[in-house]
Amino acid sequence: MDKFDAMRVFLRVVESGTFTKASETLNLQKATVTRLVKRLEDDLATKLLNRTTRRVTVTPDGSAYYDRAVRLLADLEELENSMTGARSNPKGRLRINLPRPLAHSVVAPALPDFLARYPDIDLEIGASDTPVDLFADNVDCAIRIGTVTDQSLVARRIGLSHFELCASPDYWKKHGKPQHPSEIDLHHTVIHMISARTARPFPIIASRDGETVDIHGRKTILCNDVSTCTDLARTGLGIISGGTFMTAPLIASGELESCLALWQLPPMPVSIVYPPNRHISNKVRVFADWVIELFARHPSQQSS
Repeated sequence: MDKFDAMRVFLRVVESGTFTKASETLNLQKATVTRLVKRLEDDLATKLLNRTTRRVTVTPDGSAYYDRAVRLLADLEELENSMTGARSNPKGRLRINLPRPLAHSVVAPALPDFLARYPDIDLEIGASDTPVDLFADNVDCAIRIGTVTDQSLVARRIGLSHFELCASPDYWKKHGKPQHPSEIDLHHTVIHMISARTARPFPIIASRDGETVDIHGRKTILCNDVSTCTDLARTGLGIISGGTFMTAPLIASGELESCLALWQLPPMPVSIVYPPNRHISNKVRVFADWVIELFARHPSQQSS
């Protein structure tokens, strides 16, 4: 038995959830997949999977083996690639995680270009507003909005996320647009995004000509999902401090209207982060270079 082949089969069974799906994606007979996993278990003298008629689940030993095997096979793939000229043609699975607004508005529409350049890379994309643990979740790299505080990660700055105050036309028609940020605390509802790290609302601070105003709102709605915050604003429930990646197309379509355009809201850095491996994967390197190039030419960055 080629143990590395068996390990790859085991990983695919875990990721797909069934032997049948794993065999289909690997283009192998189901009996072959089953036999390889069974022989791997026999060789390790431990049970890796619990089998039912509909699905397989991972045992505690299997979960620990999966985590180590993912890293081991990634290192092996990187070693093989470095010996076979893959530096100019990287290949294999690349697991990335993105904030939903950037995934939807910036990265996803441009991915055909990335895959045209690197057709041998297989993407696995996660999109969420909650930062993932790159080590625990076996993610190769992630894009983060805000200051990166995790010292265990390498962070490369790729751009800025700018913000603007906006609400739906119906909301402005009903409540009127403020002429000064202080009016928002007297007369308006503010939809605040909650930080996944602190469980507190992100501050909204507006500045102009040396004057700074903290905006809270007469009434508040709290939400832990950026997309939902934007949807709530679109329905006319209040004002959001929205990232221009997401708000610009909604303003262009007339679903949202901005206010206090002369007041500045502090931008937040956008970074790509990855574990500090001694030799960065070629897949991560080309994706990082590509996404930096993507952000550099994006309209939202031209004023930064």
